[in-house]
Amino acid sequence: MAVSIKSKSEIELMREAGRILAITHEELRKQVKPGMSTYEVDKIGEEIIRSFGCIPSFLNYNGYPASICVSINDEVVHGIPTKKRIIQDDDIVSLDAGVIYKGYHSDAARTLIMPEASEEVRQLVKVTKESFFKGIEKAVPGNRISDISRAIQEYTEAFGDGVVRDLVGHGVGSKLHEEPEVPNFVGHRKGIRLCPGMTIAVEPMINLGTYEVYWEDDDWTVVTEDNLPSAHYENTILITENGAEILSTAPGIEL
Repeated sequence: MAVSIKSKSEIELMREAGRILAITHEELRKQVKPGMSTYEVDKIGEEIIRSFGCIPSFLNYNGYPASICVSINDEVVHGIPTKKRIIQDDDIVSLDAGVIYKGYHSDAARTLIMPEASEEVRQLVKVTKESFFKGIEKAVPGNRISDISRAIQEYTEAFGDGVVRDLVGHGVGSKLHEEPEVPNFVGHRKGIRLCPGMTIAVEPMINLGTYEVYWEDDDWTVVTEDNLPSAHYENTILITENGAEILSTAPGIEL
């Protein structure tokens, strides 16, 4: 397994990519509201990314036709924006986006809560976000990938939620997806040991019901098997001597 260790100059480029991506997510958080189509959300996101002279990581990646993955309620990830899909008052809306800045990627996701979403769904979004932070507490040199995975899984399953198995986090850098894989659950392998200079995307995808999912006919949109809601929270992080540094952030913006 060839895992890329980033140089100081590469890390600076990824910090800037992350800053721009954080601003993009913050602007989307402010603008996304019921009554909008997912197509509009995608166009707003792409415009923001390009306004910084950057390229959307996802547009045309393996054929994906949009810049922002917009996934609603039981859609876990990779929802394709359309003019027909209208955001409702009680929806949760997961936005997954990436930015390329001078050849380097940042990758992050947020789940937005519309005004009339149920308390049960709000709790799911909260737990998903909290599980990310539980996971990166373990992202220290000498630990293994599975230490991150275990922390996420144990935290979310304590609430009775399902941890998606079919999709995982990943390394990120000059490519959107690099080694290593970063599962949100503990499998048979412990994974590599973490060391300074690694950059990974940690992204809990947590379901209100079963962890099982399926792909819709568009071959992109992943949906929960029981059609219960799913939440997604992701950041690109750097492993440092002192633990995890979140790269997909910006001053004055709440994670």
